[in-house]
Amino acid sequence: MRGESAVPMSPPKHVDLLVLAAALAVFAIGGLPLLGYAVGAAAWLAQRGIQVLAGRRAGEDLARGNRQRAMGIVAATTLGRVWLMVTAALLVGLAEREAGLAAALLLVALFTVSFAAQGIAHLLEPEGEGAR
Repeated sequence: MRGESAVPMSPPKHVDLLVLAAALAVFAIGGLPLLGYAVGAAAWLAQRGIQVLAGRRAGEDLARGNRQRAMGIVAATTLGRVWLMVTAALLVGLAEREAGLAAALLLVALFTVSFAAQGIAHLLEPEGEGAR
């Protein structure tokens, strides 16, 4: 394993993206509104991109010793990401009620899976690596 510490069973870091891909099949086979899937998927991918960029920026600020700025970035982008997803589901719901409900349920499922995976990954990582 080339000097890496082996973790017995680490959940995939991007399990939410696997669930998103599987949800397309559920939507297509189940006759659910594909507009709801498209809007939910677009909102999810956009918020994930924001999360990655914010994480990098916060990491840079932490490396410079600027904890307050790093926490501000994390807090602001977390709130912004939630508002992005809620607004997307609401707007598609105003246009087509069933699509809005489908988008909202997809986003709730993706958030739940992502949150659980992050928690499990944090519990399984070796001590000292959590505060990067």
